[in-house]
Amino acid sequence: MKKEERINCFQCHYFYTTWEQAHPRGCKGYGFKTKAMPSMLVFQSSGSPCMKFKAKQR
Repeated sequence: MKKEERINCFQCHYFYTTWEQAHPRGCKGYGFKTKAMPSMLVFQSSGSPCMKFKAKQR
């Protein structure tokens, strides 16, 4: 994965932290929980960077 393709889930509107020790990170855009960063799982599964990234409003 190239550096410019990396998406920082912490800056995404859809990212959230769960209380589940086995799946501490979640994506509301795709509707799943994971141990890894959601954007990495999306890239590994599809070969494309996350298409649902939406920057948080500050």
